[in-house]
Amino acid sequence: MRYTFVGKNFEVTDNFSAKISAKLNRIAKLFPADSEANVVLSEIKLDKKVDITVSLPNKRIIKAEVKSNDFMASVDEAVDILERQMVKYKNKLRGKAKKSPAFANELSELALPDEGYAEDSINIVKSKRFFVKPMDAEEACMEMDMMGHNFFVFRNSQSDEINIVYKRKDGAYGLIEPEM
Repeated sequence: MRYTFVGKNFEVTDNFSAKISAKLNRIAKLFPADSEANVVLSEIKLDKKVDITVSLPNKRIIKAEVKSNDFMASVDEAVDILERQMVKYKNKLRGKAKKSPAFANELSELALPDEGYAEDSINIVKSKRFFVKPMDAEEACMEMDMMGHNFFVFRNSQSDEINIVYKRKDGAYGLIEPEM
C-alpha cells in the first residue's frame, strides 16, 4: 500500500509519517497491494483531526475520520475503523459472490486473507415506501428540515433523476446526484 501525507495547519515530519505508516502497516494485509492511502492531518484549535481515505483498485473508497486531542490516538482509532470497514466489506462481498459471478470476480481481485476475522451481518429492521415528488434541491432541504430528518430523497425537477439532500456535520447541506 502506498501512503500520501498532507498536513493542514500542521507540518508532517518524516519521523511522524514513519510512525503513522507503521500503524497503517498493521492492517495493510487487508488491502490489495496497489491500494493508496491518503492521510490528512489537521490541527484545529485544540483538536487533532485525522482523515484517512483508502482507494481500492476497483474504484471503491474506504474512509475513516477521527477527531481527538492527540494525533496518535486519532490515528489508532482511524486504523481500527478502517479495519472494521474492510472486514465488513469483504464479508459482504463473500455473501454476494455466492449469488453472482461479478461479485466473485471483485472479491478475487481484492486478494484478501480469510483467517481471523469474524463476519458481521447486516440487519435491516424496517423498510419504507413513499412517493418521490419532483422539486428542486432548496425545496427538498426545506422539506427535510420540516420533517426533522438528516437526509431527504426527491426527484430533481430539472434533471428528472432521483437525488438526495443531507445535513452535514458543519450545519450546511449536501446534495448527492447519482451517476447511472
